[in-house]
Amino acid sequence: MSSAANVTQMRARTAQAPAEWLSPLQVCDVIPGMTVTLLQRMRDAGKGPRYAKPSAKTVVYSRSDVDAWVRSTLVGTREQS
Repeated sequence: MSSAANVTQMRARTAQAPAEWLSPLQVCDVIPGMTVTLLQRMRDAGKGPRYAKPSAKTVVYSRSDVDAWVRSTLVGTREQS
């Protein structure tokens, strides 16, 4: 029996793409009708997309978290139900 027959192929590790960080103003460019003030109010209320605070005055959002948050707000219509 060949030793090669007992070898399990390893799956290649997929490199994770680096996060794309957005400023509050850039988030507003991505989401029509969003304002920096509204984003701040949502942060203060514990709502809205997840964010990071790497320093006392800096707030950034991961593009994937912003996209996920927008998707979570999708509303189905009666036609789609």
